[in-house]
Amino acid sequence: MITAANIALSYGKRVLFNDVNIKFTPGNCYGLIGANGAGKSTFLKILSGQLDPDRGTITIGPRQRLAVLNQDQFAFDEYTVLETVIMGHKELYEVMVERDAIYAKTNFTEEDGIRSGELEARFGEINGYEAETEAAVLLNNLGIPEEICYETMKNLEGSNKVRVLLAQALFGNPDILLLDEPTNQLDLKSIKWLEDFLSRFNNTVIIVSHDRHFLNQVCTHMADIDYGKIQVYVGNYDFWYQASQLNLRQKETENKKATAKAEELKEFIQRFSANASKSKQATSRKKQLEKLTIEEMPHSSRKYPHIAFKPDRPCGNIILELKGLSKEIEGVSMFENLTFTINKGEKIAFAGYNSLAKTTLFQILAGELEPDKGSFNWGVTISRSYFPKENNDYFNNGDLDLIGWLRQYAPSNESENFIRGFLGKMLFSGEEATKKTSFLSGGERVRCMLSKMMLSGANVLIFDEPTNHLDLESITALNNGLINFPEVVLFASHDYQFVSTVANRVVEIRPEGIIDVTDDYLAG
Repeated sequence: MITAANIALSYGKRVLFNDVNIKFTPGNCYGLIGANGAGKSTFLKILSGQLDPDRGTITIGPRQRLAVLNQDQFAFDEYTVLETVIMGHKELYEVMVERDAIYAKTNFTEEDGIRSGELEARFGEINGYEAETEAAVLLNNLGIPEEICYETMKNLEGSNKVRVLLAQALFGNPDILLLDEPTNQLDLKSIKWLEDFLSRFNNTVIIVSHDRHFLNQVCTHMADIDYGKIQVYVGNYDFWYQASQLNLRQKETENKKATAKAEELKEFIQRFSANASKSKQATSRKKQLEKLTIEEMPHSSRKYPHIAFKPDRPCGNIILELKGLSKEIEGVSMFENLTFTINKGEKIAFAGYNSLAKTTLFQILAGELEPDKGSFNWGVTISRSYFPKENNDYFNNGDLDLIGWLRQYAPSNESENFIRGFLGKMLFSGEEATKKTSFLSGGERVRCMLSKMMLSGANVLIFDEPTNHLDLESITALNNGLINFPEVVLFASHDYQFVSTVANRVVEIRPEGIIDVTDDYLAG
């Protein structure tokens, strides 16, 4: 169990938390949700002791072990994969290192013998003899093959490092488990395994995730950060959404009734306060008005951007044909002999273990890379717009404000008012529209890229992990925007709900080619 009592934290005039009191109990999985900037990751850091609040205390049960999903991919570069996982249980790892150091001595003293006996006893108590096996099983379930378990972390690509760090957090059955975006860079198969793992996990879990399907599958409670408070709802994400919307509508209805009643009382008082025969009634109405409470509705941090893609013209019958497409990156084959056709009206989710392979294919289709072999041909009616996984190249000129940045992609005859209006729909209103691009957060950059794509009028949209960095509200808006888009979409995403609601075809990229796996993926 972990308890937060009277937690408060501010940055300057901005209040993140004010007198937060919350208890997380064993056997439950809590989804920590809120808009970007609401303080989800910050609150996890407070719970883990990585950040001190301005006021308040965090308490965990006696002799309970807390594990955190490490966000620093480079922190363990000099250690092997297996060592890195076992380091998730600090005491076990320290016992193992000391024990091995004693046995490596050439002059083994009597004191060493006594100490090694103590260490062996403790090693057995904390399941040290099963440690390597447990670590290897976790890694295998997360898609890390056995042959790289003894590789050093610095030799792994980023997505594999993330998987190892997730295995580190899960290792050794921690009493309290804090996971910040655990599904990032996992494929759908690994996410499904993690869902099953957490569903069977009997201790306390607190998760920050933008994956709605994942939250629905694993969470027993939702802890909603809004208005500087954290309110706990029993149930998963969908239940929270329905309950919170109902609660908001009830408050709005009560306020409307109270406001209408107040206006009625004021009108009576104004008309009859000078009337002798009605003066008692007017006095009574004044007392009623004084007792009437109109609750001031606080401003929610949740905002939904308006995302709608409108093609300038429909696609013709020929969209895209690939013939024998092959590509290597630094001597490693991304794919070989890709041959398939994309048809009118298709919204294709590209799946597969190797995220770089999907990125490489999209870069080729967008004209940013050349294939090593083969060809691809777009239909003559096709105009395309591309959302890359990494968007740094689009924001190199940090001196541009958002109005200037978006003007680069808007029709030349459009006014500044048009651009400001467009930015306002994407949650950049007022002074936000004059913010320099060098100060944009990851989520803000994504909203800028989506604005660029909406202005393009393209009839084929290509997205490489578009939900990364977005809050749940923006993901929902993008999700609905692509469902309503009438033409062709090619995309990669680890968000199951996003895939299952947008895609009508799923294609898995493998080193030897592609497999249409629509039925397996969309059936869940």
